[in-house]
Amino acid sequence: MSFDIFVCRFENGEPTPLDMSAAHEVLDPYVVARDPRTNFLQVRTAEMEEAGVFFSSPGNITFNRFGGGGIMDLLAVLLRRLDAVLVVPGGPTMIQRDEDRYRLPAALRDEWPVVVARTGAEIDRAIRAS
Repeated sequence: MSFDIFVCRFENGEPTPLDMSAAHEVLDPYVVARDPRTNFLQVRTAEMEEAGVFFSSPGNITFNRFGGGGIMDLLAVLLRRLDAVLVVPGGPTMIQRDEDRYRLPAALRDEWPVVVARTGAEIDRAIRAS
């Protein structure tokens, strides 16, 4: 898929920084290319599926040109490790637990669908359904 999706973390409706060290621990074993000037990683799974990953800001990791079950599984691991949510512009916001809904900003919680998606397969289904 060639659109952007965003890994973010919220507390009390406000964005909070992600643990970028933990993000690198999850992603580094899959890195096949890196550009430190732009905070870009190209990751590839054992299934040869790839995604572009941008460390956009302390509170945002952007995935682009992603697809396949391996990338979705990697994304699910990243979300769990960072206690983060996945925001799909124009689509759902994916949370790990139903109680996470109340951590989201009101606009995400009230104006867009919020879906519990814990696995790569659940994330893939939610994106495709949007």
